[in-house]
Amino acid sequence: MSKVQAYLDEHFDAGLEDLKAFCRIPSVSTDPAYAEGIAAAANFVAERLAKAGFSGVKQLETGGHPAVYGEIISDPALPTFLVYGHYDVQPPDPLDKWKTPAFEPDERDGRLYARGVSDDKGPLLIPILAAEAFMQTEGRLPVNLKVLIEGEEESGSPHFDGTLQKYRDLLACDMVISADGAMWRPDRPSMTVASRGLVAFEVTVTGASKDLHSGRHGGSAPNPIAALAALIASMHGPDGRVSVEGYLDGTSPPDARIIAAIEAAQFDADAYYREIGSAKPDPIDNGRDLLIRQWLEPTLEFNGISGGYQGKGTKTVIPTYASVKITCRLIAGQKPDHIEEVLNRHLQERLPAGFSLDVHRHGPGSEAFFVDPDLPALEVAEGVLSELLGQPPLRVAMGATIPIGASFRKHLGREAIFFSFSTSDEDYHAPNEFFRLANFRLGLTAWAMLLQRLSDVKAS
Repeated sequence: MSKVQAYLDEHFDAGLEDLKAFCRIPSVSTDPAYAEGIAAAANFVAERLAKAGFSGVKQLETGGHPAVYGEIISDPALPTFLVYGHYDVQPPDPLDKWKTPAFEPDERDGRLYARGVSDDKGPLLIPILAAEAFMQTEGRLPVNLKVLIEGEEESGSPHFDGTLQKYRDLLACDMVISADGAMWRPDRPSMTVASRGLVAFEVTVTGASKDLHSGRHGGSAPNPIAALAALIASMHGPDGRVSVEGYLDGTSPPDARIIAAIEAAQFDADAYYREIGSAKPDPIDNGRDLLIRQWLEPTLEFNGISGGYQGKGTKTVIPTYASVKITCRLIAGQKPDHIEEVLNRHLQERLPAGFSLDVHRHGPGSEAFFVDPDLPALEVAEGVLSELLGQPPLRVAMGATIPIGASFRKHLGREAIFFSFSTSDEDYHAPNEFFRLANFRLGLTAWAMLLQRLSDVKAS
């Protein structure tokens, strides 16, 4: 390990330049306008894997954006771990909120700012660089390592299940380690052991067959903006929780161990609301209630709304349609198909006369995921963090969605743990996303230690 660590220290600046080059590639998966960026990012990952010493590097056909695969098989008798990550990123909008351009990495105050740097290009590059350090100093890894880097995570991984089925033999392993995810707080080490599922919709309400003059037709013609606003308001109760009938079907009480972790954290709700620049809403009194809502309760959030004239000034029009983008975060027991069913029923029952309704579902969605709390590899990973950070990590849940956990369990029959060095305050999915350079350095050491210690662990 001393040689490996020395190599990582000596080549840290070169690794940082690799990260900057990676972040300059605009690999937005959800927008076809960025197709060239997706192709460039897949090529970058493949070339970087080959340079690090991975063999069998190739781009896998998925039916959508390609996934990138590589492997280092040091000894068939050793356990084999599959590292997961993604090279695609969220759209950079709104562009005017960035202090520096989203795809021009800017290093300042010990941070690197760029779209995708925290989610997931920085964390993804770390295990590749750690593997390279072993190959350059020892000529082999202490375990067998495979990597699968997809290009559609930020658009819901619509082809991921099919990819796992198609390449099941190639991806055979003892366990999966995700480089995607995030630590909960920058001041407290944590291991994410649960994440919510996700299913997304776009709801469109249509009135007349064409836009109408709001003077001539106002008061008599159906206004889809008003109808949509009423439908939106009907989906939550006064306490902010989802009020769609049947939404909680199939769920069960939360894991007592997660509740215990929440209580041990003594989370400061007032500080949280100050940090996000918001007054504290009435239904949430304390940090315990806040974290239970974020980690252990389902949500139905409105992510964007449109209808009518959007330009400057005024246009006196009653639009023909209005729409809202919705994402539902799911807890254990909720099924995307059932959520679509109850949402449709709720909206149809409340749709006023004179309007039509369309509910479009984006992709298959994913169910919630829970890590097996007794995995030996989970304990090993926690030991690495304890040693490096001086305190044992909390086992925490996360409100966000990493859909791969349930998929690996279903299609490969293998468990997964998350080992990422992003933190949840790094504004991923928002303007001015950043990655702490101290965590980039820490992650390199931690991944090297993890790979070394996993050589003697029964993975699954």
